Formats: sequence, C-alpha cells, structure tokens
Amino acid sequence: MASTSSGPSAPSAVPEPSPELLSRAGAVRRAAMALGQCSDGQRRQALLAMAQGLEHSADAIVAANRADLEAAAAEQLAPALVARLLLDDSKLTGAIEGVRQLAELADPIGRRQLHTELDAGLVLERVTVPLGVVGVIFEARPDALIQIASLAIRSGNGALLKGGSEASGSCAAIFAALQQGLGASAVDPAALALLTSRQESLGMLQLDGLVDLIIPRGSNELVRFIQDHTRIPVLGHADGVCHLLVDRSVDQQQALRIAIDSKTQYSAACNAIETLLVHQDVAAAFLPAAISAFSAAGVELRGCPRACAHGVAIAASDDDWGREFSDRILAVKVVEHLEAALEHIARHGSRHTDAICTTDAEAAGRFLSAVDSAGVYLNCSTRFADGFRYGFGAEVGISTQTLPPRGPVGLEGLVTYRYRLRGEGHIAADYASGQRHFSHRSLPL
Repeated sequence: MASTSSGPSAPSAVPEPSPELLSRAGAVRRAAMALGQCSDGQRRQALLAMAQGLEHSADAIVAANRADLEAAAAEQLAPALVARLLLDDSKLTGAIEGVRQLAELADPIGRRQLHTELDAGLVLERVTVPLGVVGVIFEARPDALIQIASLAIRSGNGALLKGGSEASGSCAAIFAALQQGLGASAVDPAALALLTSRQESLGMLQLDGLVDLIIPRGSNELVRFIQDHTRIPVLGHADGVCHLLVDRSVDQQQALRIAIDSKTQYSAACNAIETLLVHQDVAAAFLPAAISAFSAAGVELRGCPRACAHGVAIAASDDDWGREFSDRILAVKVVEHLEAALEHIARHGSRHTDAICTTDAEAAGRFLSAVDSAGVYLNCSTRFADGFRYGFGAEVGISTQTLPPRGPVGLEGLVTYRYRLRGEGHIAADYASGQRHFSHRSLPL
C-alpha cells in the first residue's frame, strides 16, 4: 500500500472531526494505553476470545455478507470489488483460524533490541513498544476487518476501523462478534472502534495527536486522497503493478504454471501480475502455449507488436503498461534481453512484487539484486506476497516504501521502540570535563 508520508497541512476540503468522533477516538486512545500494559497472555487470550465470538456469530456474518453481495449485484459494482467482498463459510473459517494462529506468534512487545553499558552503572537498552492507535480504511474485503483488529490487539494497539459502504452489513456483524469476544477478556473492547460514515473517515484524517498511523487498503484513488489530506503518517501502496519475466534459459512448463497462478489464482489481488515479460529467444516457443492456457483460463491478453506477431490477439495501448487491471486482463511484452526487462520494470512497476522464471543463476542473481521492489521472487508465483503465507499470521497491508516496514506488514510493522537509560546519578558534565569516560560495552540481549 506506497509510502509513509506526512503532508504539511490537511486541505480545508476535509471536515473537522465531530465532537462524537473526537470522544470515540479519545476512548480508543485511553484503552490502547491500557492495552499496551497488558501481558502477553492477556492479549493471547483476547484473540482466542475474539475467534470464539466470530464462530458463535458465523451464521449472522455470512448472512450479512450475502445481503451485501446482493446489494453489490444490484448496483453493478466492478467484478474485482465484488470478488473482494465475498465472505463465505470457507473464507470466514480460514479468517478465524488465522486469528488463532496469530495468538500463537511470539509477543512483539518488550523485545530488547539493544543492550549497552555506556559506563559503569549507566545502561542503555532499546525495547519494542506499541505504536499507539492506528486508523485503517479499507474497501470491500470484510475479512480485512478480522485481520486488522486481531493484529492491533496482539501488538497492543488501539484501532479505528472504516470499511467500504459496500461491506457495511458484513463489517457491522463482524465488529459485533469481535466486541462480544473482547468483552469476555481482560482487554477493554473500547480499544477498537468501527467508523460507519464517510464523514467519520474524513474526520479521522485530522486526528493527529490521537491517531499515530493511517493504513489505507484499496484503490489508487483512495490511497492518494488520504496521502494528500492528512498530517498523520500514511503507510500503504497506491498500485499493485506486478511483473513476471520469462527468461531465455527457463523451464517453460514450470514458467507457464507460475504465470497462470500469478494471474488467475486471485486476479483481483494486488499481488497478481499485470504484465508478462517474455525474452525474445523463447517467445516463439513459449507464447503459443501461454496464449492457449490463458485463453482457457478466461484471461484477455494485450500484447506489444512482437507479442501480437506470436499470436496475441489484442494490441496493448501505452496505458496498459503500468496499469493495475485487477481483473483477468494481462499485458504481454517481448523483451530483447534481461536489461530491457529490468528497465521496463523500473519504469512501469510499483515496487510491489516482481518475479523471474529462469534456470540461469547469473540472470537470477542480477534480477534479485537489481529490482527495487518489496518482494523479488525467483521461480515462484507473485501470489506468495502475503502476510499469512509469510508466516506473519495476517497483515494490515503491504507497503511498497523503501523505509521499513516493507512488504506485508504484520505484527513487527505495528511496533516501534523506546530507548531506556538507567543510571546512578550520572551527569553529562562529568564526561565533558574528562572526569568519566564511556565504555560502550555490549551486554547480552
């Protein structure tokens, strides 16, 4: 989701937060402070209680989602949005299991990252602590509410959560279940708040001092708008323009399986490929088989002139390079060599996830070191760019910035650190005068 940014001022077009929103945000802030003091066991137990609450309300959640899907069909929403909106029994079961798995992960809070004796009796340490309060705005994907809420509680953070209007019924049912679960735990349910209107989500953008980080999950337009209308740091990616390069030295059958999976396993996802790059030396052999396989999978191919000469039926426009289709549409380009592919990715990519299929170790090394993306893969599908698949339990989003956190943002992306210094009456003047000297001796973590 593209960079952590903080604008100089919030434009006047964004309304001031209402007194009610200020009150709710203040309550989340207070609850988050208490949550940060909860033990690892208390936060683990809270997640297990949240999972149980979701299970008890599973029928109501699925029914609410079905109503949201019916409304989406009546309004003729984009197919990609509808695909993200779906939350059936299977998907809900997987999301609940994800909450339980998250509870079993190591505690991200209280980890000592640095331990140094500056001088006898003067000891410095750096320890991980929660961020405080995160504000998350997401389109469709009601299961994102489950992931984000559980990540927030596990990492000791409060959260203001705003789903898209198309998922309003699903989000309300999920939130009620999560609150019911938290009510049976040591964690104050006020640590989570669900925003339900556009006015509230706009007002949240001006809650600097109450909200420490905003994470948008949705369209390019949503992310850009938020980045331009808040003073609060923003973490996210505006585009998911992922590439797969089929190199000259390649297992073509393996490459085709990877290409199909990278595009069709879930075409609406931000880690699905939008452009297939094919080395000219294998284009004549690879593309006919790829065209047949993609056609059978219902994927529309749009090619450069050389790709069209090998059978791609539709000519790509200039706008198709660097475009996030979020659908079963794929741009195809034949490249002269590896360097041309690297140049294309640098120009049109979004620094999300890019992959190469090759049996050439030198080409693989060049690609993995030269592509400046959050995820750079060799001989595997771009669909692995996911917090759950990385073993993070879940993710609040994917960051394509160069500063950390980068890639799927799980628990470790929701903590910061604090320096603690313990002394015995030490003063700086003694060191400035030369009476005392620093030892800077490393101590065990």
